[in-house]
Amino acid sequence: MWTGGIMAFVLVAAGVGGYLYLRHLSDNIQSVSDDGASTGGFSKDKAINILVIGTDKRTGAGNDGYGDTGSSGHADTTILLHVSKDRSNATALSIPRDLITDIPDCPTEQEDGSTKTIPGESGVRFNLSLGQEGRTPSCTMRTVTKLTGIKPDNFMLADFNAVKTLTTAVGGVEVCLAKDINDPKSKLNLPKGRHVVQGENALAFVRTRYAVGFGGDLSRIGLQQQFLSALMRKLKSNDTLTSPTKMIKLAEAGTQALTVDSQLDSINKLQELGLELGKLDTKNLTFTTIPVIDNPAEKVKATVVLNDAAAPQVFDMIRNDVSFTEVKAQKKKEAAAVAARLKGSKADAADVRVQILNGGAKGGSASTTLLWLQNDEGVSKSENAGNAPAELAKTTLEYGPDQADQARRLADIMGLSGAALKPGKSVTNAQGLPTMTLTLGRDFKGAGIPLTSAAGKTPEGVQKSTADKVTCAK
Repeated sequence: MWTGGIMAFVLVAAGVGGYLYLRHLSDNIQSVSDDGASTGGFSKDKAINILVIGTDKRTGAGNDGYGDTGSSGHADTTILLHVSKDRSNATALSIPRDLITDIPDCPTEQEDGSTKTIPGESGVRFNLSLGQEGRTPSCTMRTVTKLTGIKPDNFMLADFNAVKTLTTAVGGVEVCLAKDINDPKSKLNLPKGRHVVQGENALAFVRTRYAVGFGGDLSRIGLQQQFLSALMRKLKSNDTLTSPTKMIKLAEAGTQALTVDSQLDSINKLQELGLELGKLDTKNLTFTTIPVIDNPAEKVKATVVLNDAAAPQVFDMIRNDVSFTEVKAQKKKEAAAVAARLKGSKADAADVRVQILNGGAKGGSASTTLLWLQNDEGVSKSENAGNAPAELAKTTLEYGPDQADQARRLADIMGLSGAALKPGKSVTNAQGLPTMTLTLGRDFKGAGIPLTSAAGKTPEGVQKSTADKVTCAK
């Protein structure tokens, strides 16, 4: 995917032969409908959210020997890849297959062109969002949207053969083990140290779980993140990018092994996506996992549930395009400028004049905030202005040049970050007096609850790693 632009250059240089080969690659691509579950496809001028699904279906040569040969192909490994709007950073969010969640009703296109709605289920494993009851990747997309509040733009589905053929196409990827591993179930048998794996060995590496960590799926997720980091580094390495032979093998393997949604069913669209992803630096690609805890309803721990203290903040960071890593000196300068908005003198609460709009917060939030400001905080010159013209993801406070001291006081009272303060212009209220505008966004939790806790900081205890580093599996 990342090398799509280079691949196109090699082929175009070959003239008519290149054109015919591009048609051949397009014919390789398998696609299924997204059933209206996506945004309609990624855009070059917006953040990108791609749902990558690894299915445990045992189709393909040699895969029936792994057991569970009757599997309908569940969502065994699922990653939501978020690429920032400015392409400076990305987050790969792993979703545990054993996470207990709700699967919504799924309208699904049938082979005859008709649509059948597959009923949803409550309190079941996430991996049942694919395969079970005839569910397609569009149902996994709907489940992710319901779970996280993030609507994917596109999806890609990979099976066992994808792992084997893609790693072979690039000549293998380097992985690291901190101990000897001999796992008969996955068929991985390697001593500790660094190894280059491809084909069957690569598949065994990403499937093993009983021999690493605590022997569960969460430990395997860490192993898979290490593997994908290594694969990405190999895809972006010079020995891959400068080798037409590897490029062609990769193009063949990728177009044959991946199933995509109908918005990505041409080599040109895949190339466009590849060019956007190619702008990323692996040091700013963060791998993390949805924060979870053991299911308290189980005596024998087999499933997990959301960690309600940390998971919503992780989802908010992705929804609001907040990086999990430090990126670019310019970003730091911008952050310093934003923080500076909070520095300086503050007006008395009685001198703060503000109108409050509801821009996506819970119904009634503007009126309860008004009462709280007037009765508890002494902001008597405040008024309820009803609903905002449009919903906002984040709460904002817009103010004029001569109202900065008022803005700083209100920010202090409400726990607003510098990013919430928007220098601009004041508006005139019904009495003809200049006033600031406070718009309560979807992030607003209630009167008196500070909004600074999720201002660009990864929640405490959330594990993360970046794709430029090698971590040995334990």
